[in-house]
Order: sequence, then structure tokens, then C-alpha cells
Amino acid sequence: MLSAKWVRENLDEVKEGLRKRSMEVNLDGFLLGDSKRRELIQKIDALKHQQNTYSKKIGELKSQGKDLDSLLQDIKKVSTEIKRWETRRRELEAESRDFLLRLPNRLHPDVPGGDANVEVRRWGKLPQFDFCPREHEEIGEYLGVLDFKRAARMTGSGFVLYKGMGALLERALINFMLDLHTEQGYLEVLPPFMTNYAATMGTGQLPKFREELYRCEKDDYYLVPTAEVPVTNIHREEVLSEEDLPLSYTAYTPCFRREAGAYGKKIRGIIRQHQFNKVELVKFTTPGTSYEELEKLLLDAEEVLKRLNLPYRVVKLSGNELGFAAAFGYDIEVWLSGEEKFVEISTCSNFEDYQARRASIKYRDEEKKATHYAHTLNGSGLAIGRTVVAILENFQTKDERVLIPEVLRPYMRGQEWIEKKD
Repeated sequence: MLSAKWVRENLDEVKEGLRKRSMEVNLDGFLLGDSKRRELIQKIDALKHQQNTYSKKIGELKSQGKDLDSLLQDIKKVSTEIKRWETRRRELEAESRDFLLRLPNRLHPDVPGGDANVEVRRWGKLPQFDFCPREHEEIGEYLGVLDFKRAARMTGSGFVLYKGMGALLERALINFMLDLHTEQGYLEVLPPFMTNYAATMGTGQLPKFREELYRCEKDDYYLVPTAEVPVTNIHREEVLSEEDLPLSYTAYTPCFRREAGAYGKKIRGIIRQHQFNKVELVKFTTPGTSYEELEKLLLDAEEVLKRLNLPYRVVKLSGNELGFAAAFGYDIEVWLSGEEKFVEISTCSNFEDYQARRASIKYRDEEKKATHYAHTLNGSGLAIGRTVVAILENFQTKDERVLIPEVLRPYMRGQEWIEKKD
């Protein structure tokens, strides 16, 4: 989160960031409460100084055998005043912290305003068909690899049952991505799929997005909405050595999201699900290198699509589209032939020190003998379900089969095609 001091001293930047995000917050109310809080700190400090002065005087008078009643009454009044103002100070601090936890990150100056993402580049040729390509849910059900009706019976809408080659394709993609990213220098980890309140708050999901999370109420654990949450918290409340940075991790997890409201109901198939698989990339680095590392992370995620031969484009995210905790980010959008449009398949973001402040992740500058907040970055190595969608839609053939990308065949028992079983 942003510090109260930084917000006070950079009001124009805060307001410009909120304008770019098309957000309105009660900054005046925060500033008024923060001013009162700082005034109270000064008042309490003055009362404590008075209390210390009285204590010394009591000691002197006591050694001289003089009457202390009047002075004891005075110090009791001061103590009562301190307790009263300390209670109010804590209330104001809680209000200030709650405001700051709900305030989005500052934006990098290059972030465009509104909802107009800026295309950066494209890769690959869009598939050409001599027939009308089908959307993934239609061809997936025809081939017997996706089953939405049975998933809905066992759970509800917004879930899918992968079967046969569909389940194998999902698993193949996970293993392929993990193998590729470890080759790129990421350390593979398998974190818990649930996190506690502190960890979920540390990455910015709480308190703002509470309604979009699945919570285990008895234990106060949250099912992870993305591996970003547990992996970023690997170093929560730690001081890292600068010489060890950057630290790079990759992790597979299932992800769980309520998709509050009707938003998730508008999209058919497996584009948006309550449960889906994802391979995540997370980096910890210094402020001076974080944007260089973001570009590397982006290229590492793009490499997945290149090896799968899936056409895509990269867009720079606008203020409205950028995540709450991000300062700058890109979307990678894969082409879907069945829907004839680009769809987001990965978001690569630099959070600067926003998450590190919330989770107390620091590094030690050995030269200056000081500690600073680290910068955190993350990106999807890709969303697995959407990659399945892209394969089904882009590699379908006129004879109603789907060609398996060559790099996946070693993970799929050497098979070349997904085809309907008699």
C-alpha cells in the first residue's frame, strides 16, 4: 500500500492516478483524519513529557518528605487524558490504514488513462480456414473432451469437466510451461492452495475484493485466486540480501474466483470459470531493475505462445484495465478463431513496492547499510484453460479434428491429433 506520508506529499500524482483509473475516493476525508491523527500524536507526546516531569518532581518531593496529594491528582488527570487521546489516536490510525488498504497503487507515468489499451506488438499469422471454425465449447463437447452439463450437475454453472484427451491436454500444458520456465531460470515451487488473511491482504486481494474470494470460514483461510498470492508471500516479513535479487519463482495452482455479479455469466465455455488452472511467474527485485525485469518476464510468458505457435498481441494496459495493486502492466492476448477476436491470456505487472509494504518484504542495501522495500512483479505463464481454448479453436480442421502442437506431443503420449472416439 502507499504510505500516508507519500499520499500527503504527492497529492497531484494520487489524483492523476485516480483520474486515469476513473476512480473517486474521499481524499479530503482521509487528509482531515490524518491531520487530526498527527495533531493527537503531538498532543500525546506533550502530555507524556508533562507526565515524566511530574514523576521526577514526585520523586524529589517524596525524598524530602513533602505532601504529594496535589501532584498525584495532577498526574492522575494527565494519565487519564493520555489514555483518552490514545484511544482516539488508535481509532484514527485504524481509519487511515483501512483507507490506505483500499487505495489503489500509484500509476507509472506511461500508463494511458481511461480504458484505451495501447497495442505494443503482434506475433504470428492468424489462421485461415476454408470452413467456418467452431467455438471451443462446441468442438470440445463434440470431441468428448469438455463436459459442461455433468460439471454443472456436480457443482454448478461456471465449472467444466475435462475428459480423456481434454484432461491430458490440460496436464500437458501445465508440465510444458513449468519445464519451460525452469529452463528460463525460475525456481519451481508448489505452494498451499489456501492462504490466511495476512497473506491475502499482503498482495492486495483483501479487503477490497473480499466478495470475489472463496473463504473457508471456520479456519479463516482463502482459496487462492492466483498463485501470485502464496508465492509473493514466500518472503513476507523477511529482509532479503540485495546480491540474491532478482529472485524468480514459477508455480502451478488451481485458482478459485467467485466472479461476483453477472460478469461471469455473460461468457460461455471455459473463458471465465470459478475454478481454473494457471502457471504463474513471480519476481522479487530492486527498484532500479524492476522495469527491466518486467520486460524479461513478459518475454518469458510470450515464449509459451511462440512455442505453441499461437498468434497473439501485447497491449499496454490503461488505467481502467490495470489491476488495483499494479503500477504498470501488459496483457498478452491470444487470437481465438472461433470467436474471431483477441482474448487476454496473461497479465504481466509491476507492483513496485505496493505489495512489499503490505507484506513487509525488504532487502538490505549492503553498500549503504540500509533496508528498503523490494519491488514485486508477477505474470501468468499462461492461464491453462484459455490456452486449451486457443488450441481447440486455432488448430481445428475441416474433418473435425484438432492438431496437437508439436511441443506438447511428448507430454501427450506422442499423439498428434485430438479426435472423436467411436
